Amino acid sequence: MKRALIILALVGACAATAIFWLGLRSDPGDVSMTSPLQAPVGISTEERGHYLVRVGDCMACHTRQGGADYAGGRVIPTPFGDFYSPNLTPDPETGLGLWSADDFWKAMHEGRSRDGSLLYPAFPYTNYTKLSRDDSDAMFAYLKTLPAVKQPRREHQLQFPYNYRFLLVGWRALFFRPGVYQPVGAQDAQWNRGAYLVQGLGHCSACHEARNALGAVQSRDNPAGGLVLNWYAPALSAPAEAGVQHWPKEDIVRLLRDGIAPGASTLGPMAEVVYESLQHASAEDLDAMATYLKSLEPSQPPPASGAVRVPAHAVDDMSKRGATIYADHCASCHGEAGEGAPPAAPALRGNRAVTMDSAVNPIRIVLFGGYAPGTAGNPRPFGMPPFGNTLSNQDVADVMTYTRSAWGNQGRPVSSAEVARNRQGPLW
Repeated sequence: MKRALIILALVGACAATAIFWLGLRSDPGDVSMTSPLQAPVGISTEERGHYLVRVGDCMACHTRQGGADYAGGRVIPTPFGDFYSPNLTPDPETGLGLWSADDFWKAMHEGRSRDGSLLYPAFPYTNYTKLSRDDSDAMFAYLKTLPAVKQPRREHQLQFPYNYRFLLVGWRALFFRPGVYQPVGAQDAQWNRGAYLVQGLGHCSACHEARNALGAVQSRDNPAGGLVLNWYAPALSAPAEAGVQHWPKEDIVRLLRDGIAPGASTLGPMAEVVYESLQHASAEDLDAMATYLKSLEPSQPPPASGAVRVPAHAVDDMSKRGATIYADHCASCHGEAGEGAPPAAPALRGNRAVTMDSAVNPIRIVLFGGYAPGTAGNPRPFGMPPFGNTLSNQDVADVMTYTRSAWGNQGRPVSSAEVARNRQGPLW
């Protein structure tokens, strides 16, 4: 018995040592790897950094509404509590003024702050670790040119036990492996450029990936759909959701650049990504992203999160009531048979945004409305008015159940409880 206890103690000590080593280890990174993104001739390091910061959409998290650019303070709601983004301007007291390029590299590559403390992965260093050192240095050089703004950092408001930062040691041991992107030899330069953008700089999996109970993405390389900022980021590999494997490449580029494409448009947080970030990407980078996204292995869509079963005997009555609501409020724009009137109103018939298993996005669009982004390719976007003050939870459930099953659509019914849940929380 005593011997068994000693063995168990030794095993426990070894396991604890391994966890602490994996969670706290330092990784200088392969600084010899250069970026797959070739800089135009004659562009300065700061100008290149400005482009990278923009394509990386740093402003989305690090600029609060009405605040100075990159001065932080935006709240990022998560199931674990509210995170507040830090100040990226070169203010010496509250921003990056005292940081060096090495400090910034450690944050991007290893998820460590200047003082060595571990960063919460709400900051997507799990993606940024793929960036090359030269890209990290260029981004830092640009941030140092910003006007310094004194904006003290707000403390995160996290639930127990996530407010204990030392627990990140275990999380990192389980879920984080730093590493600069390594080109895939079997793929050409354009594919690798797209993979670098999607997996790394663009950090697409930070939204388009289901997360486990501890908030870790399940696969950075094959995004599989996930809830973020109260919206559903559809699976980029599932043709029934956001997979574009069978799209013409020019339509993928148009959706990323303009926010609209034949049969698709971006709304909610993704519209912000297009407006703030992707519309400014170069034609070469957009083509590379499209090349990579087309190559993803098609997958089945994940099961809907938060779906509430509707009794079979109730569906017919819901659909009948929904048909009446649709005729009164929706048909004038979307057509009596859901055929739509592009570009003002998209077709609902055969629209995968309507029929996908997750009903979060169409519910929120009915409740709160939505607009595609205003871009050079879509300078006067049409929008959907909000019906949240006009229709009850049951009304929305009824019309959603109708549109998801009419005209050949084959979506599941939607319950009033699911609608009520999506009235809660900030818009995004």
